[in-house]
Amino acid sequence: MKATGITRPVDPLGRVVIPVELRRSLDIKTDDLLEVFVEGEYIMLKKNDPACVFCGSKEDVVSVHDKNVCKACIREMKNL
Repeated sequence: MKATGITRPVDPLGRVVIPVELRRSLDIKTDDLLEVFVEGEYIMLKKNDPACVFCGSKEDVVSVHDKNVCKACIREMKNL
């Protein structure tokens, strides 16, 4: 993990502002979804990638048991 030296306060609603420099460098735009992970005492944010876990397609993706799977891969699995 790389330290940035940037600190931000938590507001009364529990929000933290991600500095614009970090958002630009990580290509995080307004309304992008971020996944939240907790490991020990660390809170980690990751830009959500709604691609199929099998083929990488971003078209016709649905959530199956918290995993993104495209409909083409679902059809293919039904034929196995």
